[in-house]
Amino acid sequence: MALTKSDVERFEAFRPRLEAIAYRLLGSASEAEDAVQETFLRWQATDVERVEVPEAWLTKVLTNLCLNQLGSARARRETYVGQWLPEPLLAGDPMLGPADTAEQRESVSYAVLTLMERLSPNERAVYVLREAFDYPHREIAAVLDITEAASQQIFHRAKKHVADGKARTEIDEAAARRIVEEFLVAATSGRTEPLVRLLTEDAIAIGDGGGKVPARAKAFEGAVAVATFMRGLFKPSKAKRAIAGGSPEVYITTANGDPAVVAVVDGRVVGVMCLEVTAEGIAAFRNQVNPDKLERVTEQWAAADHGEPLLNAF
Repeated sequence: MALTKSDVERFEAFRPRLEAIAYRLLGSASEAEDAVQETFLRWQATDVERVEVPEAWLTKVLTNLCLNQLGSARARRETYVGQWLPEPLLAGDPMLGPADTAEQRESVSYAVLTLMERLSPNERAVYVLREAFDYPHREIAAVLDITEAASQQIFHRAKKHVADGKARTEIDEAAARRIVEEFLVAATSGRTEPLVRLLTEDAIAIGDGGGKVPARAKAFEGAVAVATFMRGLFKPSKAKRAIAGGSPEVYITTANGDPAVVAVVDGRVVGVMCLEVTAEGIAAFRNQVNPDKLERVTEQWAAADHGEPLLNAF
């Protein structure tokens, strides 16, 4: 049965929420778009007049598509070259979804998206639907075909897994930006000591090159190791310029709600480094340099004016 204009409009009105759910579940903007498009095809193929609550029906179809995708994604990530990190999104991207509460903002942070990789598909679905979108357990149970009690138990277990891996208390945006600016000054100073002072003792640095751009497979751990790596990363060299395609312009911005350093060459984003800034210092650097995961960010970047870069790296 062909969809009416009203049926299409109803889906399109709900699309932003579907995309935000799918992105949190999959950690990939491109895969989220594919899942939402497949949901539309299912919507197009069904007898819409018999659907009592369209939003609930669409959420269930999308979530189960994502659960299937997560199952195959786990198998793919076992053969992924190097460290796997989510696809970053810049501030203002509608796929980031609601950001009215601390829980909603946190659920799409780069740190929590990475931590959610530890969860089973069902745990991730319950956590996202409850924590980020405030679905009642009764509705989550209907989406996943489980009992309400099971939904509650899964949520508490998932929330504990995420909480166990989280860093310390975060600080406000202005203070975080000042620390990032200090970090860039220290990273380009050629000295390790100023960097060490900005980091927590157990700081980590992780990079995702996807086998297409050099990135260390194992994370750097500890303030001294991370500081040494960062000093080397910002040290100019012909080899680095060759890999990047030029000398990157470096900006400070926000990605996934976190302070981020963005490297741009000729309008193309070649790296997004998300920093986990806490009251104790910088706890983590998660650096996305896989070009496949920077296409959406590059499109976003080109659509806005970001002023003058803070510096030119390499």
